[in-house]
Amino acid sequence: MTTILPTSEEDPALSVVRFTSELSWADAGPEVAEPQVSRLCTEAQECMVMARWFDLVSLMLTSADVILSKVSEKDLECIFTVICNVVTKSESPDEALEMAKLISAKITQQPSDKPALRLKILFNLYNLLENPYSRFFVYLSALNLAINGKVTEHVIPSFKKIESFLKEWNIGVSDQRQLFLTISNVLREHKSLAKESFKFLSKYLATFSGEDAYILSEAKEEAVRTIVEFVKAPDLFQCDLLDMPAVGQLEKDAKHALAYQLLKIFLTQRLDAYLEFQAANSTLLKGYGLVHEDCITKMRLISLVDLGSDESGRIPYSLIRDTLQINDEGVELWVVKAITAKLMDCKMDQMNQVVIVSRCTERVFGQQQWLTLRSKLATWRGNVANVISTIRANRIAEDGSQAVQGLVIR
Repeated sequence: MTTILPTSEEDPALSVVRFTSELSWADAGPEVAEPQVSRLCTEAQECMVMARWFDLVSLMLTSADVILSKVSEKDLECIFTVICNVVTKSESPDEALEMAKLISAKITQQPSDKPALRLKILFNLYNLLENPYSRFFVYLSALNLAINGKVTEHVIPSFKKIESFLKEWNIGVSDQRQLFLTISNVLREHKSLAKESFKFLSKYLATFSGEDAYILSEAKEEAVRTIVEFVKAPDLFQCDLLDMPAVGQLEKDAKHALAYQLLKIFLTQRLDAYLEFQAANSTLLKGYGLVHEDCITKMRLISLVDLGSDESGRIPYSLIRDTLQINDEGVELWVVKAITAKLMDCKMDQMNQVVIVSRCTERVFGQQQWLTLRSKLATWRGNVANVISTIRANRIAEDGSQAVQGLVIR
């Protein structure tokens, strides 16, 4: 297959139009093909002379669209590199955005055909654009292409830079919602990234704070999905979903109230509450794709941590056994599991059959937790002050004793 080589006399854009039109009309015979190729090249030249860059891109895409299945990936990349480069010629940000939309729409069609190459073309276009919003639009198009073309692994590394992207793009709340939800959908394809998917879903829900009931209602389905992802994730034990209006609206919702109740159990109650809920709503839980045994495992860990939150910091083995509904032999096993999951730091006093807790993870961190922390800090501060006072008193006593000894010696 012939590769496009722009000559010293002809503009690369015109070369692309000539190449693609000749290839697309090749089967029609020279009598039909030559006038058509000439017409398209003339139109392209007129667009360039009159700086009608959007029309030029539209013309180039029409020709290129016909030959997508006829040229090699190398030639296709070359063709679209030239097409994408036209956006740099426009002095109007609005026109550049419209061209970016046109190119993105063409590239994202048939996402399963050469998806990796299509992604490469979109990112090339992204790098050519100067307008922040145009860049955002192309990036979002690339994410959707990755999902539909099943090549999400190519875009996931870019998520580490999302915070800097957001500062650069300076997009509104509506666009942020779309971005966070799309990123979550990308990550959803990878089970090992469930925690990251949940993080972006939470970011999505957080954007609804301060909205009225009508806008909030848009987030209902995703709020339920976020609850299910939290419950399902074996390594997620803490979140602030209960403080979000997008989630709070579910409490009195006829369709989704049980989802809210389930979340409340996992964030504020213990195993017995879950077992009671499961007995009455087993079909619902199966519909959410939740596995009962996995939920029990998570609730046992959560219940153990909740026991450790007690002010005394001491948990009798018998209380753990009864709360987790296990036998005596399983108590230390579950304590080790909680330590391994970094949910708590503690020591097991086998002699006295008690677990001594020095730290445990809070499932929620609201006003009550802040008050508890304040009280602990005040106690710690008082203890430090007492230690300092004791040290000072001992030093004074020592100095006085040494002075008396000196007088005796004299």
